[in-house]
Amino acid sequence: MALRQHEAASHGGDAVNDPSNTRRQDADLRLRMDALLSELQDHVQHIRSRRDQTLILLDAVVAIGSDLDLDELLRRIVQAAVDVVDARYGALGVLGEEGRIRQFITVGMDEETIARIGHYPQGHGILGLLIREPSSLRLEDLGAHPEAVGFPAGHPPMRSFLGSPVQVRGKVFGNLYLTDKRDDAAFDADDEAVLRSLAAAAGVAIDNARLYEESRLRERQLAVGADLTRALLSGEPPARILRSLADTVRTMTGAYLVTLALPVDEGQQLVVETAAGPAAAQVLRLPLSSTTLAAKAFATGQTISSDDLSNDPRAVGGSTAVVDLGPAFFVPVGGREQVRGVLQVANTPGRAPFDETMVEMVKTFADQVALALQIAEHRRDKEQIALLGDRDRIARDLHDLVIQRLFADGLTLQATLGRLTDRPDVTERLGRVIDDLDDTIKIMRSTIYGLQQRERRDSRRGLRAHLAAASETATATLGFAPALRMTGLLDTDVPAQHAEHLLAVLHEALSNIARHARATAVEIIAEATGRTLRLTVTDNGRGIDPTVTRRSGLANIRTRAEELGGHLTLTDRRPTGTCLEWAVPLSGSADSP
Repeated sequence: MALRQHEAASHGGDAVNDPSNTRRQDADLRLRMDALLSELQDHVQHIRSRRDQTLILLDAVVAIGSDLDLDELLRRIVQAAVDVVDARYGALGVLGEEGRIRQFITVGMDEETIARIGHYPQGHGILGLLIREPSSLRLEDLGAHPEAVGFPAGHPPMRSFLGSPVQVRGKVFGNLYLTDKRDDAAFDADDEAVLRSLAAAAGVAIDNARLYEESRLRERQLAVGADLTRALLSGEPPARILRSLADTVRTMTGAYLVTLALPVDEGQQLVVETAAGPAAAQVLRLPLSSTTLAAKAFATGQTISSDDLSNDPRAVGGSTAVVDLGPAFFVPVGGREQVRGVLQVANTPGRAPFDETMVEMVKTFADQVALALQIAEHRRDKEQIALLGDRDRIARDLHDLVIQRLFADGLTLQATLGRLTDRPDVTERLGRVIDDLDDTIKIMRSTIYGLQQRERRDSRRGLRAHLAAASETATATLGFAPALRMTGLLDTDVPAQHAEHLLAVLHEALSNIARHARATAVEIIAEATGRTLRLTVTDNGRGIDPTVTRRSGLANIRTRAEELGGHLTLTDRRPTGTCLEWAVPLSGSADSP
């Protein structure tokens, strides 16, 4: 028994001192040590990557905080977000009215890919979810989310997603969207925390950039206001002042087109009076119908905006009929009690909509435009009063001096005529002179009557006054004042029906010139001589286009002539232009219009 125990003890001691068992224990220990070292290295690498990410974040915060140009700042923010979480693609969706994306800035896509995708997102799917619920959002698989709506044709595939709102003074300015981490891993909680920090710094930087931009705009506004005051006090022509204001508004807004539309025909229609931009010549003197947004802004006295003017169902015609326009807004000039015109500010399609700061700035300019128009109106009234005073004086002088002397001369000749009964040839000649003096006195009395007419807006004023009013009204659509000459007894010898037709013909002729001729000079001659009433309208424009077959306006003019037994003649004017002559016979009636 003792021997067995000794053998067992001997065997046990051999097991403890077995070299193979010791080697196994050493191997296990090394494996544990390697695992601990690997875990330690991973931890160190994680700390190092977090440190690097923090340094990148700090550099990004410094970079975006040093830029005060808003457009460049927004692009820097997106690039910084992509760098700080190592994403392939990044974007910033700036929110506009009603929570819609009005500007979309991307990083990671080339221009060809962006063009292939087409219009930037409108805020549906995951992007819309982040708009409705402005808080950080992290997804491993973008397409697996129930709110996902897929990608448009040509869009690169994307899987992982990380989003965070950017707030400025407690209000959501936009959202940062990041997709596809470069190591094909999912975004983690550290990435989300870093992006939130960057978004907070971006909100402060955006606020600073906007304040800086607003201060610059105020400085420019003050400078422009001072220039305007000097121009108004110096008596500079209102047309030049308005053109300068349009140029200034375009420069400060960066717009493609700025127009000022003013009412004509007693406010029944708007016409583009001033324009600035590459397309200014195409829209200048363009009539704006009641279906345009400009006319609606004029009628309501309220500012109207559009993200895509050419495709806006609320707008029909106007400048979009000749120019393709994108974002735009319309500001009424003057208060709601008396709107004097409408300022339009528009950009090309695809550009970002104008922000509220820009709209408010243009409203300030609209007030200055209203002031310029009011001063111009007062000047016109003053000149009109002076003109009417001159007319009264001339009429009195003609009546009291010239006509009386002519009448006395006529009586003298008649007395002399009775003493020359033996000289029939002299008697005939003196008789013709006396008749000419009688006709001259009639013409002068008609002229005096026309000079003494005031600008009354009723149907009782004479044809001369109507012709003068039509000529003055056409100044707004033509862009210059036409020359007007009137001859004969237009107020006394022209029947009412003839006068009505003549005025309609004149309006149609001037409207055609304003729309198609591109003329710089127009001459109007109205004559009532003998038994003929004649209207001649001559311009130096580009003439009648032979390729245009539809000429309903000219057909109406011809019909009016034929109804009165007259004719219409159109001739080319050398070197350029057209001469329209409308002539009808005068009946025996002298029904005053």
